[in-house]
Amino acid sequence: MAALTPVRKVETEVDISVVRRARRRPARRSGLVLAGLFVAFVAVFGARVLLGDYTITVPDFFRIITGTEIPVASYIVTEVKLPRALLGVLVGVAFGVGGAIFQTTLRNPLASPDIIGVTTGASAAAVFAIVTLDQSGNWVSVAAVTGAVGVAVVVRLVAGTLLGHRLVLVGIGMAAGLLSVIQYLFTRADIYDAQLALRWMTGSLNQVDWPAVRFFGICFAVLVPVVLWASRMLRITELGQDAASALGVKPGRVDVLLLLAVLLVALAVAAAGPIAFVSFLAGPISRQLNRGRTTIVGAGLVGAIIVVGADYVADYLLADINYPVGVVTGALGAPFLLWLLAVGRAGRRA
Repeated sequence: MAALTPVRKVETEVDISVVRRARRRPARRSGLVLAGLFVAFVAVFGARVLLGDYTITVPDFFRIITGTEIPVASYIVTEVKLPRALLGVLVGVAFGVGGAIFQTTLRNPLASPDIIGVTTGASAAAVFAIVTLDQSGNWVSVAAVTGAVGVAVVVRLVAGTLLGHRLVLVGIGMAAGLLSVIQYLFTRADIYDAQLALRWMTGSLNQVDWPAVRFFGICFAVLVPVVLWASRMLRITELGQDAASALGVKPGRVDVLLLLAVLLVALAVAAAGPIAFVSFLAGPISRQLNRGRTTIVGAGLVGAIIVVGADYVADYLLADINYPVGVVTGALGAPFLLWLLAVGRAGRRA
């Protein structure tokens, strides 16, 4: 091969430098976005643990978690605020990561576990366990996980080889049918079971204890790294089924990734109930901050910020009233869904 002329060599070096700068720019922005989200997460977590009806100073907080007994403050931090905040973080990360995987893989911002029936399946199974089987506690969580996974499998089988809009439509239809089942179960429930089921369906971090935090913490610690490892192919699956297959990503690997996301969301639902719209909100917000690039870690941080921040608002929005966290996230998510539909309609007209 003939040697490059000096002019051609300089042009090649210039082209390589341009490509390198173009690749470094998104990486720098992703790093800045993640750093900003982490700072926001620390601020929200600190506010949830330290502020409220009883304010805890930062030095007292570190003294408490290192074993120093401070009357009243130690009980409030260790038995009320801290376990609630930690479970909120775990649940928020799980919802955010699971929702981002669904939306990116299916290339549809509406492809959230909230929309396509995964959380509705968990709710239907949990309400059935409460009302019909007279169960509570861990058995309700087991029923929720089973219902979420079962509905996800049925939706995937009915959708066939076509993902994207077809799977979303099948999921919406499945969710509508499951809502009818839930309504029927409520007509058969007594007042106590109906109140228990309704409180669970709303999504709440109230009455959290350390055994639940430890159990779900272990589950998430095992599952989240596996999900992050499997999500390395998201950049390719985002190109579409045909392009992903041409680049060596088999459909079976996509199904495995979606199943892992379903398990993550199902565990979050089992831990705190189907907190509305967290999965739906976290992915698009992180993508918008990152100029359209998918960041699974960013979606997890956004989910944690939403859940912990919404729980703080739900706890202290009105004096003497402790709302479930799902009330606040639902109030945030419904306008966002309408805005997203309006923007999509305007884009199609354009």
